Amino acid sequence: MTEITTLESPFATLTALHDDGSGNHVAVIDPIWTIGPKVHGGCMMAVCAAAARRTMVNMGASVALQPVAVSANYLRAPDPGEVRLITAVRKTGTQVCQVDVQLEQEGRVAVSAAVTLGVLDAADPIHQEPHALAGMPVEPVAEAIRVTADHPMGQVVHVAQGCDLRVDPDTALFLKGQTGAPVNRMWLRPFETDESDPDTSLLFALMAGDISAPVTMNRGMFGWAPTVQLTTYVRRRPAPGWLRVMAHATVLGPTWFEEDHLIVDSGGHVVVQSRQLAMIPRPA
Repeated sequence: MTEITTLESPFATLTALHDDGSGNHVAVIDPIWTIGPKVHGGCMMAVCAAAARRTMVNMGASVALQPVAVSANYLRAPDPGEVRLITAVRKTGTQVCQVDVQLEQEGRVAVSAAVTLGVLDAADPIHQEPHALAGMPVEPVAEAIRVTADHPMGQVVHVAQGCDLRVDPDTALFLKGQTGAPVNRMWLRPFETDESDPDTSLLFALMAGDISAPVTMNRGMFGWAPTVQLTTYVRRRPAPGWLRVMAHATVLGPTWFEEDHLIVDSGGHVVVQSRQLAMIPRPA
């Protein structure tokens, strides 16, 4: 896949939902939202969150309620194309609502997600510990590697065609054929038309909690690292501008590893935190 999307709002198109006539939602996932041949896990999480939000709005819930936590179990890896989203409301409230979402393709469940909706933070934090992205430049440095469709990384990470993704070369040592700590840092930004819509930019930030290539690559372990479970927290709406992203792991086991994402916006606020449990890539 080398073509670049011609969509002006590719992420808004991804998260656009249609009623299937039975009260459920349908989304169409473009091939750019893939890693290799399969749909990117963060994109499926964003689509599930969009379905939960639409369900609550249709029930008369306040539009101020937004996805603040999504916990997803990945049961199978679907292909690009049409998916159906079946929602079940578990809790309704003025401050917190909870919706279960199943993402299906051809009658088989691919993702089972629990979505919590609430009111996002807007004021400055009452307390905040120093974090690892505090010293990272707000905008990409000149040496940052832009992941294009023709870049070796972009030939696998097709999601880079739907946004602007630039990798910090000081951490992505695998791109130089070197090994190092299981850490990756990058700058990420949606296209202007996606960024200009507050609800779309929020779902984009949610998706970005799974944007990094597996940090196992920095340890020389390449190949598919399937995500089994992913939980993402959205703390606030991202300010316009670049998102700074760090992914890292603390334990790489013989079978499992965790990968944490921290995302900070252009204003220096923490907007997304995530943790996933994934499987160590198997030797070729």
